[in-house]
Amino acid sequence: MSERQKICWVVDLGIAAYGPASDLQRRLVAARKANILPDVLLLCEHPHVITLGRNGHSENLLASEHLLRQMGLEFHVTDRGGDITYHGPGQIVGYPILDLAAIRRDVAWYLQQLEVAMIRATAEFGIAAVRKPGMTGVWVELSAGQGDKAAPEKLAAIGVHLSRWVTSHGFAYNVSTDLRYFDLIVPCGIPDKRATSLERLLGRTVGREEVAPRIVACLGQVLGRDMQIVSREFLERTLEESTPEHGVAATQATA
Repeated sequence: MSERQKICWVVDLGIAAYGPASDLQRRLVAARKANILPDVLLLCEHPHVITLGRNGHSENLLASEHLLRQMGLEFHVTDRGGDITYHGPGQIVGYPILDLAAIRRDVAWYLQQLEVAMIRATAEFGIAAVRKPGMTGVWVELSAGQGDKAAPEKLAAIGVHLSRWVTSHGFAYNVSTDLRYFDLIVPCGIPDKRATSLERLLGRTVGREEVAPRIVACLGQVLGRDMQIVSREFLERTLEESTPEHGVAATQATA
């Protein structure tokens, strides 16, 4: 494998609306399939939005359309795996656009590596997070007192899509997320399981900038990738130069 094939560009989009971020993913997937770009990891923070996966159940949305409008939440049906989830401020959303054919053709393994990376990053804050068989994501088990364990709480959700072994969608890690928004859904379609955040677990203010570099580094370790930070402008310019038809479409869409 060449050194270029081991590179993964890391692009922080900052605050990004869900629709445009999804459009960018689609462009990157096409470019990755054509081997125009190396692997890419998009990081962003979405304004309030609820998304439903391709295998999701609409009854897991507990809020009416009217209430969502009142609260300023968008709703999107997506092609990722998984059920329903919430994205919003204080959350790190990661979209890895990877060619698994060059890493390992194993979807279960890939999901596990996403979990392991976030578990390792969480451990750097002194929090022991775990994987739960049959429940994709990252979980934290807290003591309920007298040695008993409370129900596990979800720190990070995962939902991915693959096309010809190129991945899209990814993970959402709660740093300082307002957890009340999860009351509008049955998170990931699992009843009686609550979401948590790193800020809540640590009992102190936590910045996104404290957490993102750790997740990026841990992803690089588990996937065997050299994580290289590049700007959004560089990424967009490279896309436009390599696939001019996509560049024109993107310019028109943002005009």
